[in-house]
Amino acid sequence: MPDTTGGEVIARMLQAEGVEKVFGIIDGTYFGFYSALHRLGIDIVTPRHETSAAHMAGAYARLTGRLGVCMASNGPGVANLLPGLAVEQAEGNRVLAVTSARRPGVMYPDRIGTYQCFDQQGAISKLAKWSGAAPAFERIPEMVRRALRKSWEGRPGVVHVDVPESLMNGKVRAEVPVWAPHSYRRAHPVAAPADAVARAAEILAGARLPIVHAGSGVVHARAFAELARVAELLQAPVLTSWAARGALSEDSALAIPMVHVKLCHKVRNDADAVLVVGSRLGETDWWGKPPYWRRAEEQKTVQVDIDGEAIGQHKPADLGVLADAKVFLAALAAELERRGVGEHAPRGAALARYRDEMRRDRERWDRALAEQQAPMHPAHVARACGEVFPADAVQVADGGNAAVWAMFYSKVRTPNTLLSTFKFGMLGAGVAQALGAAVARPDKRVVCIIGDGAMGFHPQEIETAIRNRLPVVYVVMCDRQWGMVKMNQSFMLRPWKTLVMKSLGPGETIKADLGEIAFDKLAEAMGAHGERVADPAALRPALERARDAGRCAVVHVDVDPVKHMWAPGLLHFKKMHEEPSGS
Repeated sequence: MPDTTGGEVIARMLQAEGVEKVFGIIDGTYFGFYSALHRLGIDIVTPRHETSAAHMAGAYARLTGRLGVCMASNGPGVANLLPGLAVEQAEGNRVLAVTSARRPGVMYPDRIGTYQCFDQQGAISKLAKWSGAAPAFERIPEMVRRALRKSWEGRPGVVHVDVPESLMNGKVRAEVPVWAPHSYRRAHPVAAPADAVARAAEILAGARLPIVHAGSGVVHARAFAELARVAELLQAPVLTSWAARGALSEDSALAIPMVHVKLCHKVRNDADAVLVVGSRLGETDWWGKPPYWRRAEEQKTVQVDIDGEAIGQHKPADLGVLADAKVFLAALAAELERRGVGEHAPRGAALARYRDEMRRDRERWDRALAEQQAPMHPAHVARACGEVFPADAVQVADGGNAAVWAMFYSKVRTPNTLLSTFKFGMLGAGVAQALGAAVARPDKRVVCIIGDGAMGFHPQEIETAIRNRLPVVYVVMCDRQWGMVKMNQSFMLRPWKTLVMKSLGPGETIKADLGEIAFDKLAEAMGAHGERVADPAALRPALERARDAGRCAVVHVDVDPVKHMWAPGLLHFKKMHEEPSGS
């Protein structure tokens, strides 16, 4: 029998799962793990902070449909990993975290005073889908299999395996067989019963105006073509959760992007039937309740989800179906085709009205683009990025108001090319999400639109981009303030002056201002291409040079701080946090 380490057992199991990338910072406490990864040809991508490893793994998983893996060393390494795991669990990204722990005998439970020790498994268990600690070498394969089994059950999220450093690195004379994934976890998508598909087709085809509300389950299932086919057969408008924006290309006449907030409310109230697929109908979906949705007794609801707990959680379903989104939508399309479902005149008339309203919204928003002063109006940034970068580029949006401006002035033309933290709103995560995106799609461009506050959380990862040859372009919207917070403070402290003057004077808000960081110079100090612009006329050429630099680039964009505070749709964001008045 050969000598083997617990770390090598885990590495070989990941190899059998098809894992090609692992994200994390190297440390002696799990040398047996990462040295085995290296020997097996699994690429180790190392950021400068463990929370970035979690975000990189999450972005990689979302864009590839594969398992994202991150690692961290015991004590401070795991503590640094926690914020990233909280975010990736909230976003529903399929991530496995492998961590080392102190040796048995001083941990679980902690011998009081143990160095670099806390209840890692207990802490992560509160954040993740599942967390387990391996108490002995022979239990490691079992714990990893349990983690992977949980990973592929229900809604994607974070799973975790904690292994003592003595087991991770210590050699044991043992032959440990590696099982094929299909022998311990679900390897095929969950299909819906034929009668459920037929009933769904009957409800939707028989409605006057059916709509589709797509959630991130559509993204994880890679159900883009199937979604488009169902929508075309029904001539049904497609709305999405925030996290599923672009599940249907916004070039489609059936797509109603979530930025048209009032129109989305109207469409949901016009519809007498709705197909909810892969969405929990959470707070950012207004809980599926009036007045933002039609009353349940007036609107037939077909809800399809891989997670049974989501079905009927907030809005009662007339038909609840436990199934994979891609498999269900393909079966539904086939059933609709079998029934000869075609175009309906009333639906065409409604779609025309909705397109007119979207056009009017866009014309109103685009008036801001006529402003040519410096520092520039923030509306220019996302619009220019959309013109400079190709339709299949991955766009990452990060920040408070910066992310709002990015959402309102961008168009998602290719499914699954938009990343953010839609469920958690975590500032700074986009820096590493962009890196994970570049690893996931090395043949595509990646641009991250980010606020200066958010960029300040993890600017060190620019060096990670340079070291790993990831040509991400960061476009930093700089207003030197916590803009969303400052807007809220302004209305709380002096509402009438804020309404009249649009902003308060220096010292009239509380700790909402930031100092200057020259992000272009910071980037250059780490080997990246850096530029700074304030004039809208100079923005596009600067973006083109950044795009073509052949390495990571940072464009520092000075935006008007007052106009930046008045981001579109903030009133809707505030209303979203209130409980809907309907039942």
